[in-house]
Amino acid sequence: MPNRNLLLNSISIITIILALVLVCSSNVNISPAAHATQQQYSMVGKWGSGGIGFGKFSQPLDIAIDPSGNVYVTSFTGLANQIQKFTSNGTFITSWGQLGFGNGLFTNPAGLAIDPSGNVYVGDFGNAQNGIQKFTSNGTFITSWGSTGLGDGQFINPAGITVDSASNVYVGDFGENNRIQKFDSNGKFITKWGTTGSADDQLSGPIGIAVDSSGNIYVSDTGNNRIQKFDSNGKFITKWSVNSPFGIAVDLNGKVYVINQNDASVEIYSPTSP
Repeated sequence: MPNRNLLLNSISIITIILALVLVCSSNVNISPAAHATQQQYSMVGKWGSGGIGFGKFSQPLDIAIDPSGNVYVTSFTGLANQIQKFTSNGTFITSWGQLGFGNGLFTNPAGLAIDPSGNVYVGDFGNAQNGIQKFTSNGTFITSWGSTGLGDGQFINPAGITVDSASNVYVGDFGENNRIQKFDSNGKFITKWGTTGSADDQLSGPIGIAVDSSGNIYVSDTGNNRIQKFDSNGKFITKWSVNSPFGIAVDLNGKVYVINQNDASVEIYSPTSP
């Protein structure tokens, strides 16, 4: 049976995240003229439902796609602190993890990413190390890194994580930090970008983060109810509106998968002409 204190901790943290969405969403001010000159995306598919069990989500927070096209999703409450693995069409394959402190256990498994070798990275905040855990594709623990704080290489809430083709690791850290940090494959700090706000290249709750085959970075700017796209050094490219976006991933064809926290579903966007 899950530890009651850990369960309450998970519930209280997700409540804080949802409160951040409600408070900050009123700051959105996206110019129609800007939309006219930027690439747009439209939904082309959707799967999943709320609940506890295989193929269901209880507070789904992040999403990632491996080199074979399999899809991984984190569930974020005390009853379902785990990683689930699916085919690209939503067929359940396997899962691992449970509530607790320590290696291979999760308090708030938020960020999720896959490297070119198929290893799985999970950003777990509220855990003892408040950092990143690394697993094989079948859930075997490999290593962990990170610490709590405001400095380079430290985290407050490492909710989003992605890995590019060179195995550089990008972490979205919301709360007091509201920034993206970039590391090498061993966890060495490289650079960072983002400040708190609602303007282009500013962030309010960067919950999810993903990278495409060209190295561009996509961020679920949850408090601003939008997706922002950057180059690998943090230069702003474009944005589009999404209601309560959390986890995000991009497949080899450029389709963008986004978790809609409001209705516990996965939305899929495809680039269209301006």
